This record gives sequence, structure tokens and C-alpha cells, in this order.
Amino acid sequence: MAFSENEIERYARHIVMRDVGGPGQAKLKRARVLVIGAGGLGAPVLSYLAAAGVGHIGIVDDDAVSLSNLQRQVIHGTPDIGRPKTDSAADALARLNPHVTVIRHPVRLDAGNAADIIGQYDVVADGSDNFPTRYLVADACQAARKPLVMGALGQFDASLTTLRPFETGPDGAPNPSYRTLFPEPPPPGSVPTCEEAGVLGALPGVVGSLMAIEVVRAVVGFGEPLVGRLLIIDAFTMRFETIRY
Repeated sequence: MAFSENEIERYARHIVMRDVGGPGQAKLKRARVLVIGAGGLGAPVLSYLAAAGVGHIGIVDDDAVSLSNLQRQVIHGTPDIGRPKTDSAADALARLNPHVTVIRHPVRLDAGNAADIIGQYDVVADGSDNFPTRYLVADACQAARKPLVMGALGQFDASLTTLRPFETGPDGAPNPSYRTLFPEPPPPGSVPTCEEAGVLGALPGVVGSLMAIEVVRAVVGFGEPLVGRLLIIDAFTMRFETIRY
């Protein structure tokens, strides 16, 4: 896939990398990535994927920008209050990289549309903030054989993993699924929402950036993904731990 002179300069720091290079950058340009949620996690995921040159980026979000979002959802600005998040995020990505095509899905993902929307993309990044959506996305990605990068936030804690249960590991056993990690959702109301408990504003930026790395890894193919591993971040004590599941 040919690059313009502008693109060669734009992606120069990727192209000189042995593990990305021109072939990896071409894979990014051809890739179609779906990001679920244009909020705290979606903001850095979307920004870094656009900056990296992912050719087609889909955004699923049915919410509008509110003032309380701006403490962490840095893809939006004060003038965007009241606008659909898909529109605000799309405008931000266009300013960042005009070579990227953004597809807006201003809907709530549900059992009626999940398979159709997810089926249009190569990789999915889930930054949703509720368990029903996470289980829905995980099941739909498993059925469609799509790699899924999933992040989750607490007040000062967060987690991140990559799911490829439709493939086998080095030992020949199937990779674990989301239901391997969390067989059942917690009882309703047992886990406070972000609105109820709050969240440290910069924490989504850390986790979302790591999610973007996992997405780029899934497209280009370098290093070791977080398949069968859960990265746990404790921002209160600044500790990072990885556990196998």
C-alpha cells in the first residue's frame, strides 16, 4: 500500500521501527477498528489509533458531552457540551489526522445490532462502563472471531486484557474467554458506577493508552499480547501487576 509524502513524514517514527516498519504501517492503514465508547477510555484509544494511522475507525456511543465528562474525557472540549460524543470525537480525530476515515455509530450497542456493527471491523476495543455491554461485546466478538481489547476502571484501580478465545495458545488449548475470567456478572448495584464512586481523571488516559498499544499490536503483530493475562493497575500505590487466567 503506497503512502503519500505527507504520510511518510507523519508516520516516520513508526516506519523506522524494526517491529513496525513500512509493512506494519500499511497494515494499520488497511485496518478497521471499532471503539466502543467515546468517554474516558475511548478518548485516548481513539486519539492514539488515529495518530497511529489506523485507516478506518468506528465509534459507538449514544451519549452527549456533558460538563462532568471533561475531567477525564479529553477528546472533547467545553464548546462540545451538548453535542453527540460521536460527532465531537470524529471532529477531534479529523483535526489530528485527516487520512483517517471515521465511521459514527450514534447508538447503544444491544443484542439487535452488536453482531452487525462488530462484523464490519477487524479489531474491537471496549471502553464501556457497564457489565451488560461488556458481556454482550465479548460474546459477539467471540462469535465473530474478532480480537477484543477490554479495559475497565475503578476509582484508583483499573484492568486490561486482550481476548482471542477463538484461537489456541502455544499449548494447543483454547485461549480463555471473558466468561473464563468473569463467569457471571456481579449482582446489580454491587459495583458502583463512575458517577457514583468517581474516578481519578488521569487514570483513563493511562489505561486507554495501553489499550491502544494492544490494538496496534493486534493489527501489526509484535511482542506478546495480554491474551490469558490480566494487567491490574493500582494508581493509589502506583503498582502494576499481571496475573494469568
